[in-house]
Amino acid sequence: MTVLDHSRRGAAQWQPRLHRRHEIVTVGGMEGVLRVGAALTTCGYQVHEFVADVQDGVPYGSVTCTVALTAHEVTLFAERLREVPTVIAVDPR
Repeated sequence: MTVLDHSRRGAAQWQPRLHRRHEIVTVGGMEGVLRVGAALTTCGYQVHEFVADVQDGVPYGSVTCTVALTAHEVTLFAERLREVPTVIAVDPR
């Protein structure tokens, strides 16, 4: 794959995107999980895997996802997802 970019960057500015796996604990059943999916889409993250676990009678659900992030974006990723009202925790795996 070739990426064309007309702006010049030094080697110190370039950071690779690595596939990073996170587990996101939610409340609100299926609606809570769907809000996480909407937040990932809205923020423009490259999601390579998205697995939801919602069970009847259990107050918490979870989303396990693999997202392409730079080292700088990891902290921002967790902060953005914690702003979603249904998210309880964001843990890297």
